[in-house]
Amino acid sequence: MSHAAPLFDRSALLAHRKRVRPEALFLHRAAQDEVQDRLSMVNRTFTAPAVVTPFPDLWASLFPTAAIVSDEETLDLARGVHDLVIHAMALHWANDPVGQLIQCRLALKPDGLLLAILPGGETLRELRAALGQAEIEIAGGLSPRVAPMGEIRDLGALLQRAGLALPVADSLTLTAEYRDLRHLMHDLRDMGEANALSDRLRHPTRRAVFDRAEALYRAAFATPEGRLPATFELVCLTGWSPSDSQPKPLRPGSAQARLADALKTTETKLSD
Repeated sequence: MSHAAPLFDRSALLAHRKRVRPEALFLHRAAQDEVQDRLSMVNRTFTAPAVVTPFPDLWASLFPTAAIVSDEETLDLARGVHDLVIHAMALHWANDPVGQLIQCRLALKPDGLLLAILPGGETLRELRAALGQAEIEIAGGLSPRVAPMGEIRDLGALLQRAGLALPVADSLTLTAEYRDLRHLMHDLRDMGEANALSDRLRHPTRRAVFDRAEALYRAAFATPEGRLPATFELVCLTGWSPSDSQPKPLRPGSAQARLADALKTTETKLSD
């Protein structure tokens, strides 16, 4: 029985991360701001946090008491010892994202919080559109170039599949501007987000493809100043390790009062 190849080439991903320039990690810094903002809204003090991240120095500076764990396929997390697990900007590179979330849930104490933040489906929408159209025109077809990123509804469903309670998914959109397509591609490389798909092309792309992609990008998206905007969507997922102390939905038919009475209105039966 044959097994499908993993979506991502882990060795290529690790090689890309070794070439990261710390000053290019602006998405991680934006993610840190979002994490802090969301934690500030939780009426709880966390004493045993863990952070799953490909960039330990960056996140350890924000959470100096946390256990810092690499985003390997099998996470080095002890079972049932953390009251907070943050999966920081790595879930989009996981070959088994549900498995990653399950491992995080198992690392939590009852009623512990999982907070995952990652790029969402709107990320690099301009680049994907321009490159795709250019390849169709110049090369006669598409090749795997930009990793597929989940839409917010699908990402939220992962929390339920992983067995987390009270799941919430929300997002924010950031826009960066670049001089040209080469500037954008270099920035993606410098932040460790270059193409690591297993099915990526293994030979250089024709210059004509990139030239046409830039022309299409400019025609559709350029600012009045001639710069190229790039969208980055950050999706934040929160869920809780199940606990008896959490609120539970009532069993259908168990209500003790009529909704119409509470609203001080008259109940009207629907016609068949």
